[in-house]
Amino acid sequence: MTSATDLATWLVDEVIRLGVQHVVLAPGSRSAPLAFVLSQRAACGDLTLHTRIDERTAAFLALGMAKVSGRPAVVVTTSGTAVANLHPAMLEAAHAGVPLIAVTADRPATLRGTGANQTTDQVGVFGEDVPCVDLAEVPAGPLLCTPDSPIQINLQFSEPLVPSPSDLSPRASDSSADGGDSSPRASDSSAGVVVEVGPRTVVVAGDDGAEAVAIAQAGGWPLLAEPTSGARWGAHALRTYRLLLDSPLAAEIERVIVTGHPTLSRPVSRLLAHPEVEVISVRAKGRWPRRPFPVAAEADEITILGAPQGDWLARWHEADRERAARVDHYVGRIQGLAPYAVAAEVAAAVPEGGLLWVGASNPIRDLDLMMTRTEQPRLVTANRGLAGIDGTLSSAIGAALAIAPTRAIAYLGDVTFLHDVTALVRAPWEPEPDLSIVVANDNGGSIFATLEQGAPDYAEDFERLFATPHGVDLAALCASVRVPHWRVESRAELAHALANPNGGIEVIEAVIPRADRRRWDRELRGLGAG
Repeated sequence: MTSATDLATWLVDEVIRLGVQHVVLAPGSRSAPLAFVLSQRAACGDLTLHTRIDERTAAFLALGMAKVSGRPAVVVTTSGTAVANLHPAMLEAAHAGVPLIAVTADRPATLRGTGANQTTDQVGVFGEDVPCVDLAEVPAGPLLCTPDSPIQINLQFSEPLVPSPSDLSPRASDSSADGGDSSPRASDSSAGVVVEVGPRTVVVAGDDGAEAVAIAQAGGWPLLAEPTSGARWGAHALRTYRLLLDSPLAAEIERVIVTGHPTLSRPVSRLLAHPEVEVISVRAKGRWPRRPFPVAAEADEITILGAPQGDWLARWHEADRERAARVDHYVGRIQGLAPYAVAAEVAAAVPEGGLLWVGASNPIRDLDLMMTRTEQPRLVTANRGLAGIDGTLSSAIGAALAIAPTRAIAYLGDVTFLHDVTALVRAPWEPEPDLSIVVANDNGGSIFATLEQGAPDYAEDFERLFATPHGVDLAALCASVRVPHWRVESRAELAHALANPNGGIEVIEAVIPRADRRRWDRELRGLGAG
């Protein structure tokens, strides 16, 4: 029978062989064999080990590292409910196509179904979204190819769970990161699609759809790029495309080429589902690459034939400039620190080579409206596979640790911040990135004010059922975890705070009003008409 230490040693050397650089450990007893071996390998410089007290936080920290680096990252947990706490991050990784490896410690299989302490059936606990390998012995040969999506490795550890003292000294691993292919495995490709320039076409770039830039340039077409697409740059990108899709110009669209995973706006969803608009798709990554709208053709690559027709693009650019001026004028008239102004200042603070991690709900939608295109790409990213608020802080911290950008900013709402506040809890010896966390605090879930349930008909129950004001003192909360805190109430104060980072992790609380959110959004949408 393979000892726990030998099985753990094999697993750690296997992930090093795959090119893993970062491992996040949530402490536990059953996972102790892995903890000791990981400590040895970290001391030898074979990997970087991070520890976190919360398994959900640990998983999203590893997810952020894997998403921005393109290399697999590992999260390690003990058995029982600890494993279940990985589920949100594993689902996000599955739908976004992120190579996150969950190594879950387990009791021997003979204890399953017996009521033994902290023992449940955790093999395949994440369902068909995440493949699972269940091991009690060291395999005869290499187990894994470099993954391009999440995987669970469940290790059955028998006692003793600690190595002998002679095994605790640091030693070099038997494997080398150079021995494996450290780049994500390419998906099976199909024959490309050839597209003629002819029809009036726009290019829609959803999350992780950066190839849209080259497609738009080749066809001379307008580019409708979400902030996290990696395509909101260059001469073809539009800022106010969401408003323009409600204008007469949108009625002339005959064809859409879509890349990435578009999820942000209903105008884009309506365009992609329009029965008289042809949709050609570049195949998306993730658990379910099949599109939720009719697709005439789909392939991994698209080839454009014909000369670009400049008039079509010029008309969109002219309309975009005019709508952007209207938006900026409207936002400038809002009393207090408008949420849209927060988005604009955050976007402006990200330099070339910088990182911006964006939370779900209103922040990413406000950014979509206010973020101007740039001449060069910037790394703007988010957890958009399932677009949840889970683990946003942890993912942002993981991303900043993994790539050490020139400037790192996280931008999220107050509910999203509170949902992952354990991300700020760490031991003093754990590495700390330079990361400014901008919290747009309107004391509740104002995203619901913009949706159907925010209508006046439901006002009586809105605060209790949807807005859920919390009244949390963010300054006191930050003080409790020794994180510097700024509170800003004007656009000038926010710009000053962003221009003068404290170093390390800091929280910039931007206090914004919520009472008029529904009206503001309605009136901004109205600027698209005409």
